Amino acid sequence: MLTLDQVYHAAYVLKDVIRETALIHAPLINPESQIYLKTENLQITGSFKVRGAYYKISQLSEEEKTKGVIACSAGNHAQGVALAAAKSGIRSLICIPDSAPISKVEATKSYGAQVCLVKGVYDDAYQKACDLQKESGATFIHPFNDQQVIAGQGTIGLEILNQLADVDAVIVPVGGGGLISGVAFAIKSLNPKCKVYGVQACGAPSMVQALVDKKVEALSSVSTFADGIAVKCPGDLTYALCSKYVDEVVTVTEDEIATAILTLIEQHKLIAEGAGAVSVAAAMFNKVDVKGKKAVCLLSGGNIDVTILSRVISRGLLKAGRSGDLILSMVDKPGQLKEVSSIIADLGANVVSVHHDRSGENTGINDCYLHIRMETRNHEHLAQIRKAIVKAGYHIVQSN
Repeated sequence: MLTLDQVYHAAYVLKDVIRETALIHAPLINPESQIYLKTENLQITGSFKVRGAYYKISQLSEEEKTKGVIACSAGNHAQGVALAAAKSGIRSLICIPDSAPISKVEATKSYGAQVCLVKGVYDDAYQKACDLQKESGATFIHPFNDQQVIAGQGTIGLEILNQLADVDAVIVPVGGGGLISGVAFAIKSLNPKCKVYGVQACGAPSMVQALVDKKVEALSSVSTFADGIAVKCPGDLTYALCSKYVDEVVTVTEDEIATAILTLIEQHKLIAEGAGAVSVAAAMFNKVDVKGKKAVCLLSGGNIDVTILSRVISRGLLKAGRSGDLILSMVDKPGQLKEVSSIIADLGANVVSVHHDRSGENTGINDCYLHIRMETRNHEHLAQIRKAIVKAGYHIVQSN
């Protein structure tokens, strides 16, 4: 059984290894609430995962340490285990699917781990890790379904209560459930009145489904760019702890996650990965009851792949009404583009691209399509522009 003494012991073991990450006031995330950000995205390795991994490895016997550790991950857990093993002076082998971003593979190697690339997806890499563990006798470091790993993650709960004693709610990302299990256990043990909410991506609601059906079960598939919480099946330990200590687990959409990432960049100069930003998305879009309350959003990690960051920002701009597309059907004659551009400019928007298409199958011989992308202030500004263009006699075929 997980105990509060174990979480306190983990905090003692970790005090000279990890950072006590800052708690930052974020008044604009949800103006009806007092939102604070627990910045585990600024933790060493860029994620909370090193807490649980290091504590687990620190409790191994000398005999176990001589055989090393093995893990399976495509991201944050791999880097956490690699660094924890290196600091403990033991060998680590991480099985990673060959589809994982090169940046994450190289980061894992840089922390001192031996990397085994496995053809296929996470499940294939997991099976390979299990096979290698049986051959070598190394200790398998599970990413979430392990009591000592959960105790390590629970140290975040202790820090939050030390930093904001009168906190009303804590919002935590959920994948397999190791993070929220530790945080919820620590917080509820010390402050039972504090609400603890979990957040999953709508394309990977494994814990949500388990809690609804009151049993651990695997999803047939998951689909989300928040790869850190794209988990098909929660653990039996984490399910039991969530059932007892978590008040509610909700979901957020891909667009809501993208908007949260963009908001963190613009308002707080913080980079969060998709998994790390779901807590902020839940607060921004009122997925949990934080109105009039002091709430902490846990930013679990910041290791977003830079190759998709620009796409995430674009989605966030669209969701916030900061970017808009218009497709107009019009007669192809001189002055049309100038007039439409003038309407947009006079209303304070900025045209960033224009595409003029005369070749559409459904257009008349003298007609054309005009596709315009604009930078705008918000959804109300977009609506104002659309109304002005229609009033000027133009036909909008599509708008988003």
